[in-house]
Amino acid sequence: MSRRRFLGSTLAATGVAAGLSTVAGPRAGASPTARTYDAVVVGGGLSGLAAATTLRRSGASVVVLEARSRPGGRVHNISTPGLGATVDAGAEFIGPTQNHIAALTREHGIDTIRTYNRGDSLFWHSGTALRMPADVPLPLHPALAEAGPALLRATADSLAGFPVGQPWKHPDAQYLDSITWAQYVNRFARSDMARNMTSIAMSAALSVRPDEVSALYYLNYIASSGDENNPGTLVRLLSTDGGAQERMLVGGAARIPIMMAAALDERIVYNAAVRSIDTTAGHAVVHSDAGTFTGHKVVVAMSPAICDQIDFRPGLPAARRELQRGYRMGSVAKFSAVYKRPFWREKGMSGQVFGNGRPIDVTFESHTEGHHILMGFISADAMRRLDHAPMSQLARECVANFADYFGPDARDPLDYGVFKWDLEPWSRGGPVAVSSPRTLTRYGAALRASVGPIHWAGTETSDYWTGYMDGAVRSGKRAAGEVLAAL
Repeated sequence: MSRRRFLGSTLAATGVAAGLSTVAGPRAGASPTARTYDAVVVGGGLSGLAAATTLRRSGASVVVLEARSRPGGRVHNISTPGLGATVDAGAEFIGPTQNHIAALTREHGIDTIRTYNRGDSLFWHSGTALRMPADVPLPLHPALAEAGPALLRATADSLAGFPVGQPWKHPDAQYLDSITWAQYVNRFARSDMARNMTSIAMSAALSVRPDEVSALYYLNYIASSGDENNPGTLVRLLSTDGGAQERMLVGGAARIPIMMAAALDERIVYNAAVRSIDTTAGHAVVHSDAGTFTGHKVVVAMSPAICDQIDFRPGLPAARRELQRGYRMGSVAKFSAVYKRPFWREKGMSGQVFGNGRPIDVTFESHTEGHHILMGFISADAMRRLDHAPMSQLARECVANFADYFGPDARDPLDYGVFKWDLEPWSRGGPVAVSSPRTLTRYGAALRASVGPIHWAGTETSDYWTGYMDGAVRSGKRAAGEVLAAL
């Protein structure tokens, strides 16, 4: 088995962006070579990098083909246009039971800091702000008594013994996959405020409307927020302290894929969008913008919602094709405003908001290089409305929205950064792909099932922490294990 290193592209410094990020990236790879790799990995996000790293450390020959001019996929740092402050444009937080991404932070010497979670957070309902202790994941309010306890009880009942990563095996799978999340929660949330709270419990994580996603999908998403020894819970998924938003990475989460890619060195080729994968001969011939590469196996480390960008020859099985059609990316952008001081703390506020405000429905405090940041997500319909709006309009609306939440001091940021994931051609949205009703029960078994020499990775294919960085790393390691077992 040949172990020669592929003479491909080298990792250059990652560029920065103002508004919609443009990256001054590495050079494309060398000319196509006649060698056959043990595995070709399609996608240089966390899942693809984890797969390639695992394969390399096991002695397998591997090459990674990345469409962008940078590594990381949906994990990406940008710089604000004025100050040049580094902000997370994509995935940002890590928390308890996310053991695989935590191990990478230690391996690469990246420090973490706790997300600020003192004072009060805001629950926003149609122009009214309800203050609540920051350490309470769901609002404490009489009008929400019907929703909060019922939501926790209903999800706990549905999650008892949940087949994590295989939701189609749930005893009530057919029913839960026949309805949307909105239909699931509307059984006990009857007031507008209660429905707002149960909706944000889902949209805060997925950036879709509650009527756009299968109830079974989101229950699996909740069940996945743990590990082999700790069952997933809604509280862990939504919480800051003790939950998925507990910590941030100093210098930005993209430091991890940048360091992983640097360690792979010549084994990663940039500007190498894959156009087709031909497996008619029993191995994989991968045609990309940087040339043609051959592997005994291929790992497609991509969201199932965007795999249709690749022409598979022969065609994929019907179940896999229908699975991909049943998934869609959430619509989301991330807006970060940089301030001279954390004035919200002076008002006894955590910087966290959840609710139906527009265009930003969820906010957190963040930090970068000595600066204080209010970061907010623009999701679903609000994002689709602003997809092609001028950046000045988007920034104006977001800053005004921060002023609604935190007062007039929010109107004067020192700088801001924006990244519209909907317009990123190799992601088509974010933060994760979700499935429509009747997709998982009909076609879910095709999510990870290999097709000849093709193996599937990506955070959507993970059992635990699907949709998160930890899930991406888990999925890459699993796919690499499948390849090694089959070589």
